Amino acid sequence: MKLYDIPGFPNPLRIRIVLAEKGLAAQVEFVKVDLPAAEHKQPHFLAINPTGTVPVLELEDGTYLSECTAITEYLDNLDGNPVLTGRTARDKGVIHMMQKRAESQLIDAVGIYFHHATPGLGDALRAYKSPEWTDREEWGRRERVRAEAGMRYFDGVLSSQPYVAGEAFSMADITVWAGLLFAGFAQIPVPEDCVHLLAWKARVDARPSVREPA
Repeated sequence: MKLYDIPGFPNPLRIRIVLAEKGLAAQVEFVKVDLPAAEHKQPHFLAINPTGTVPVLELEDGTYLSECTAITEYLDNLDGNPVLTGRTARDKGVIHMMQKRAESQLIDAVGIYFHHATPGLGDALRAYKSPEWTDREEWGRRERVRAEAGMRYFDGVLSSQPYVAGEAFSMADITVWAGLLFAGFAQIPVPEDCVHLLAWKARVDARPSVREPA
């Protein structure tokens, strides 16, 4: 398998953590994509992923999988022991629900703020960032508020259970963790009164797959 990504960036890091959790890193060849130079928006990359995003997983048969949820589902189920995406119908439903909330209410909101209300990754990417919006900075600022509300939401969730989707660590935890990492990079701090979220983050930070991802 090949993974097209860039080390240290939030969404690619989600899949590197999955690979570490599943012990699959040795089976993957990593292909670096130059995001600051907008390589992921060029024709040769769009040929493998028309949405122009990373990561992308190339399978042995030549199939390309994009979107972190889809890639995680594939990797988690390779060995018939899905520990990150749920074993039962109920677990799968809850994990996917929380995964969607982690994306829409946190990591995606941070991304919009970062790319539209800050300098983002630089001038090379500006041409690809929703030029039809007349006030991109205002849109970005509104998404920052949504991201902060998302942090408070997950703080509430974690006040009564150890992990985002219940009793076990899952892909939803990976996404929330990556969202907080991205928020820190974008200078959106976790509110100090989100004590449950901060305590959860400290526990996740200590996981071997997070400390030393693929």
